[in-house]
Formats: sequence, C-alpha cells, structure tokens
Amino acid sequence: MSENRPIYEIGTGQLTYDQIEKILKSNAYLTLSEEAEKRIQHCRDFLDRKTEESEVPIYGVTTGFGSLCNKHISADELSVLQENLVKSHSCSVGNPIDPVIVKLMLLLKAHALSMGFSGVQVETVRRILDFYNNDVIPVVNDRGSLGASGDLAPLANLFLPLIGEGEVFFQGRRIPGSDMLDIMGWYPIKLKSKEGLALLNGTQFMSANGIKALIDGWHMVNCFDLFGAMSLEAFDGRIEPFLNCIQQVRPHPGQIETGKVFRSLLKGSEMIVRHKEHVQDPYSFRCIPQVHGAVKDAMIHVTEVLHIEINSVTDNPTVFPDDDMVVSGGNFHGEPLALAFDYMGVALHELGNISERRVAQLILGQRGLPEFLVAHPGLNSGFMIPQYAAASMVSQNKMYAWPASCDSIVSSNGQEDLVSMGANSATKLHKIIDNLKYIAAIELMNAAQGIDFRRPAKSSPYIEKVMKEFRKAVPFVEDDVVMEDYIKKTMQFLDSFDVNLEEIVEND
Repeated sequence: MSENRPIYEIGTGQLTYDQIEKILKSNAYLTLSEEAEKRIQHCRDFLDRKTEESEVPIYGVTTGFGSLCNKHISADELSVLQENLVKSHSCSVGNPIDPVIVKLMLLLKAHALSMGFSGVQVETVRRILDFYNNDVIPVVNDRGSLGASGDLAPLANLFLPLIGEGEVFFQGRRIPGSDMLDIMGWYPIKLKSKEGLALLNGTQFMSANGIKALIDGWHMVNCFDLFGAMSLEAFDGRIEPFLNCIQQVRPHPGQIETGKVFRSLLKGSEMIVRHKEHVQDPYSFRCIPQVHGAVKDAMIHVTEVLHIEINSVTDNPTVFPDDDMVVSGGNFHGEPLALAFDYMGVALHELGNISERRVAQLILGQRGLPEFLVAHPGLNSGFMIPQYAAASMVSQNKMYAWPASCDSIVSSNGQEDLVSMGANSATKLHKIIDNLKYIAAIELMNAAQGIDFRRPAKSSPYIEKVMKEFRKAVPFVEDDVVMEDYIKKTMQFLDSFDVNLEEIVEND
C-alpha cells in the first residue's frame, strides 16, 4: 500500500502546518517510528504496573468518568469500562464532516499518542495509522463537542470502528465498522485500562478543523489579494498606498507583505501608472495593506497557537512513567483554540467585508465606468444583484464571526462547569470560508468586467494572464444574463485555478 507514496514517520519530531499540508497533498504513507513505539510501550508497561500495585484510585483508570470519578472499578472490569466509554460517548450528530478533516484527526491523534504520555498500546496507534493509510474514514458528525473535556463525542465516533462498532466510509460505501474489519482482515482492538479515555480526551477535532480552515483560509487570502489588485485596476486606483515607504513607518508584518504582493501583482501595468485625476481612493482600496495585512497577521497567530496544540499531550490523566506519576489535569480544555479560532473567524470575515465594498464601488458608475458595469444600464441591470448576494453573505459572516468562546454551559453534573465551545469556534470557520468563496467569485467577475471597460489599456502581465484564463470560462457581459450561471462558472474557475502569489513576489 505504500508503493509510490512518500513515507512520513510519526513520532520523529514536531508536526508543522507546512508538513501537514505536504502530507495531505502527497498522500503520504504514515508509519510509527521505532522511537515512538519504545515511548508508547514504556508508558503502557508503567501504567499496567501502577494499576496492579496502587491502592489509590486513578481517575479514568480505576474510576468512572466525569462526575462519576468517585465510583471504583474492579480490575476485571477495566477493559469493559473503556469500551463502554467509547460506546456511550459516541453521540456526535448532524452531518458527516469532510473526509480530509477525519484523516487529520487520525493523524493528529496518532502523533499525540506517539509522545508516550497516554498509556495506550502500540497496536492501537498502529491501527489508527492503518485507517489513515487505507482511507478508512470513520463517520464523524459536525456537532456534539463542547471543546472542554476534549472533543469527546466526535472522537468517540472516530474510534468506534477500532472496536468493531460505528460506521465508516470505505471504498465508496458507508458500511458498519465490523464489515470493514472483516474486509481488511483486522481484529477489533481490545482496549486496555485508560485507552478509551486516551482516545476520547483531546483536542483533535478542534485542531483538525482549524488546520483545514487554515489551508482554505490562506487560499482565500491569496484570492482576495489578486482580485483586490484587479479591482484596483478596474477602479483606476492609485499605487501610492502600496509603496514600501508607507508600510515601513507602520511595520506590521502582514501590512508590509501585502504592499509587496500588490506591487508585484501590478508590476508592468499600463493602467496603474497612467495619470489619475483623483488624489485619493476610498478606504476599501487605499487601506488594503492595513486590512488584508491584519488578516494575515491574525492567521499567523492562529498557526502559532495550532503548532503548540498539535504537538501537545491533551488527554487526561497524563502518565509520567519516569516520574512515577499519573496526573489528572486539564490539558484537554480547548480555550486556547477557541479564542484563536474566534479571532480567525473575525479576521476572515473582514476579507469579505472589504471585498464587498470594492464591488459596491465598481458598480457606482464612477471614474469612467458605466453604472452597474453594463453598457446600457436601465435596459440592463448588469452587476446590480451580485453585489446584493455578496452583501447578504457578508452579513451572514458577521453572524458567524460572533465568538463562540463567549458561551459556556455546565455539563457532567457540574464537574465540567466551564467549557470552551472551541468546537463551535472551529466548525463555523468553514461556513465563513464557504461564503468567502462566493464573495471572491463575485469580486473577480466585477473586477474583470471593469478591466475590460478600460481597454485597450493593459494591466500587468500576471493579471492579463489571469484575465485570459478567466475569459475562457466566463465571457464579458454585454447584456443581461442569468448571473447565477456565471457565478457558478466563476466558482468552478476558482476551484481549478492555482492562485500562487509567492512565486511572483519572489521574482519581484
């Protein structure tokens, strides 16, 4: 199964956002490093001895869970306790999540367990990697986690198939987990003490959603930089706000980077250098370095938070075999992620907010452009209603940008009395990004229409290349058309067009 696939060894070092993106894009084959196996086995051996020798109750190992922590469990029931935990907690509800996010959950959980502080069996981690490598996708739904005692419900659904329960998507079908085990010739994992808790405690649902949102979010950042530059050309905007000198006297990294990106995008443009009658542009054009730049800085902060999180041990209790300690703490609490994801949601929303304002400026009938970007306004409504659609989605994103981390509902009979709601912070990022894709498509349509009204003047070589490719998919609008069809075609273009701005910036 590993033929022609690059191999990545789990447990050889820290995971990074860039590594994870490469693992996904290359369909890498995951293996467990020899060092990781030794750490896992060392911890498991210690926990087995501790369980046999200790007369003091160990939370989640020889006791019940949550508010049932005062209930003692006999030695012959420890395995049943863990299996019951996985079954009873498997109540994520709603819609199945993106298979990419499920694979990320498997990757992140295997990495966390490989650190050797969770007390699991080596064979359990190996089986998790078997799922990943063979595209066994457990059915995990998008709702049910409080982001507090870890992502209990979705992680329980993720690992039900390990014990022959639950459902999976496999070979194009949704089938029972037991059927998948039969097909693969695998046996159900017999969970040992604490293993169920180690699998269910943790922030891997939140983290996996966050990583997917970062991948998609950075793509949106690049799109709005490009389409913002195209809108600037269509609006006959000025280059001065993007000059390096003005960025350096307010040197936020994202602002400096945005100025550089726009200068690179517009290099060689006839439109940007010609004489302008106006001395200033509206904020939605003039303040792009400040707004887009702040979004980039926010994304970088979230990436830094995620790097710490995905390289952490977030189940409970934590086992320290070399210190002869089993410590019950709160590393599963999702507050660091909840706050960061809420911040990211606000930042991403702002990309759509400023984009819609640029669209609105382009249809005003100013600076030599016809009203609603159509040759015969009145008879034709032109690009009037796409702006409505963008405004609707911007408003919806404002709703989604409300911080989920502001909320908390007491659970587990008062034991878990402050929860992060980090899972809600994470999953609503996808809704924001989904709207951003449509908003970006609408700006591209308007910007391209405006640029064509500036002919025969030409934009930069890069933007002219984008225009040429886009016009193969979506033509210039002479008279009214079914705009929904053109928006769909633009979305398809965005799916197929690789907006890679790093190359042009490096060559600047």
